[in-house]
Amino acid sequence: MDHIVTLDSRQGAALQAVADKFVAIHKGDVMKALKEMIVLNGRLQDQLNARSAPRRATR
Repeated sequence: MDHIVTLDSRQGAALQAVADKFVAIHKGDVMKALKEMIVLNGRLQDQLNARSAPRRATR
C-alpha cells in the first residue's frame, strides 16, 4: 500500500453505511460485492492511467 488513511468516527460510520448499501445491492453476498468492487477499481485505475499517460503529437 502506498498510503494509509486514518478515519475519524464520523468518516468510519459514513464508510460503513456505504459498504452496507453496496453489499445489500448484492443481496448480502459479501464475496460477490467484493469481486465487483475489485473489477470496478480496476476499471477506474485503467481510466486514471489513460488520462495520466503522456500525449503524443498527432501531426
